[in-house]
Amino acid sequence: MRLLLALLGLAVIGVLGWSYRLSRRLRQSERDRRRAADELNRRLSELFSLQELSFILSGSLQLDRIVEQVVRYAMRFLDAQGALVALALDGEAAGGPGAGREDRPLLRVTAADGTLAELAGRAIGADDPGLVVRSLGRERLELVRSSGGEPTRLVADVQADSAAAVPLRAHGVVVGTLVIANPRGGGFASEDIRLLSTVATHAAIVIANARFFEMVRHAKEQWETAFDSLSEGIAVVDDSGRVRRANRSFAEMLREPIVLRSTTLGRAIRVTAARIPAPGAGGAGGAGGAHDQSVVVLVEDVTDQQAMESHLIQSEKLAAVGQLVSGVAHELNNPLTSIAGLSEFLLEQKELGAKDRGHLRVIHEQADRAGRIVRNLLTFARKGPGEQAPVDLNDVIQRTLLLMSYDLTLKDIAVEKDLGTLPPVLGDRHALQQVLLNLLTNAAQAVAENPPDRRRVIQIATWFDDRVRMKVADSGGGIADDALPHVFTPFFTTKEPGQGTGLGLSITYSIVEAHGGRIAVERPPEGGAVFLVDLPPAPAGVALHPTPVPEPAPAPAAAKRAILLVDDDPAVRRMVKALFGREGHTVDVARNAQHALDLAGARAYDLILADAQARARDHLFVTRLVETLPALKGRMLVATGDVRPGSDDALARLGLRYVRKPFNLRDLRDEAARVWAAGALS
Repeated sequence: MRLLLALLGLAVIGVLGWSYRLSRRLRQSERDRRRAADELNRRLSELFSLQELSFILSGSLQLDRIVEQVVRYAMRFLDAQGALVALALDGEAAGGPGAGREDRPLLRVTAADGTLAELAGRAIGADDPGLVVRSLGRERLELVRSSGGEPTRLVADVQADSAAAVPLRAHGVVVGTLVIANPRGGGFASEDIRLLSTVATHAAIVIANARFFEMVRHAKEQWETAFDSLSEGIAVVDDSGRVRRANRSFAEMLREPIVLRSTTLGRAIRVTAARIPAPGAGGAGGAGGAHDQSVVVLVEDVTDQQAMESHLIQSEKLAAVGQLVSGVAHELNNPLTSIAGLSEFLLEQKELGAKDRGHLRVIHEQADRAGRIVRNLLTFARKGPGEQAPVDLNDVIQRTLLLMSYDLTLKDIAVEKDLGTLPPVLGDRHALQQVLLNLLTNAAQAVAENPPDRRRVIQIATWFDDRVRMKVADSGGGIADDALPHVFTPFFTTKEPGQGTGLGLSITYSIVEAHGGRIAVERPPEGGAVFLVDLPPAPAGVALHPTPVPEPAPAPAAAKRAILLVDDDPAVRRMVKALFGREGHTVDVARNAQHALDLAGARAYDLILADAQARARDHLFVTRLVETLPALKGRMLVATGDVRPGSDDALARLGLRYVRKPFNLRDLRDEAARVWAAGALS
């Protein structure tokens, strides 16, 4: 019995021991299984992440996007606080700290994120003592851990507690380096180092390929530019004698267009074709070597290019015409001034007969009409806005419509407005109002000819996106096909003789262009015409000024005045002397500008009326007079017809009043009265 109990006890002890050992083995096996599962999951995660990175990198050849993705994924893989990619400059191989000149930049940080984001775009010299440059001379990854509490220097002025740098080597050439700073846990595990090396290897190949692609693209652009810029005609012709590709010179030789217009798309396209050798065409026994049928066709949308070319041609045409009309108008200023002034002077004579008065009135009206044409010519020739001030375009529209309201109502024309919120534009309020007047006048004339069953409507709309935009549309008969290319051409008009000068839209074009804007015309399917104007907004912070109120002319003074006249044109001198002499004033006429300086210094004058172009010893008379006798500046009145840029600004800087030729008697009297009134107040 005792023996049986002893055996039973031994059996129980054995079973317990075996159970204990089995339990330990099971626990160890579970730990190993979990460790293996964790390792497998980590490896799978790394594999999927690498696959994702490979997919993203292989889908792009843009270098900036590639390096940004490498930095972002490297930080995510290692849970690091910062990362950067620095590449060799100009696509050259980086050879480490000893390569090239010491003062020459070796690397540029192409992408950076996290705590290293501030380094993006920085150039790093070959003499920099940091880890970034030092890693270029290593064959493998360089790892620096924080030791003794001292941080690691990445570049001269940036440090990290722990960092790893691996050179980006592809095809035996180092193209840059990948740096990771401060990973999770403050250190790099062996699997982190392995993953970082894998990322760097793949990234180096993709970066090198992107650079090669960029070099090929640049070379292709250079070749195409050289091909197209040769003065000799070059073409690629197939076996049938058909032209597959040609440069511009060849097309000009043939006088055949190489640009087609697609009626389906409504766009202008350029089609270019070139032969590509078939695979195996050059090898022995190649099946496709006898006949090459491979062709590449390049289709380019050149609609915008053609629009820009048309705009440039129009600008050059207007510039040439503007230069011509500027000279012509300037030469007409003095004759028109004297004709209009003397005819107006004679019309004021009470003893004039009725028949003679009628003849003179016709002369004066025609001279005034010619004066308006000259002023239009001068406006057209003037290349810049008369003033630079913030202008509310909606306010200009409202005031222009108010000005034209009577005429529009009389013609039974309805105006529909849709004015959005606009920032101010910088320019000349009066010039912009001239644009509105011209467009509205054209629209009113167009809809006035509508048959009774067609509405007479003018639509005006404004809005703002990146530009201040305005649309003026009418319900008229539209623009004929043959007239459309010439709507902005000076002196082109479809009106009857005597009904228009053909300058309205060309002046509008010139004013809009002088304000940095663009104007275009469209023909909607429902008929009529649409003019689109866009202008740049005024710079931020520029405040609007109230609408200027013209200074009223003071009442003519009864006192007799002494006047000095400086003008080379005898007819203008005659007109001015007749006007002021009849009113009892004394008019001294200077023989020349130097004589005028002598008279101004020897005698006191209440008014000095001088032509802006009068010269004294190679200097403008008005400038010499202001310099030598500055006290007379307030008594000067300058007659100018100059359209050169800056002429009005020059007179404004000198603080001189001016009257623009051709002027009439009323203009001259009013400006003279303002000079005398200002002198009485001073």
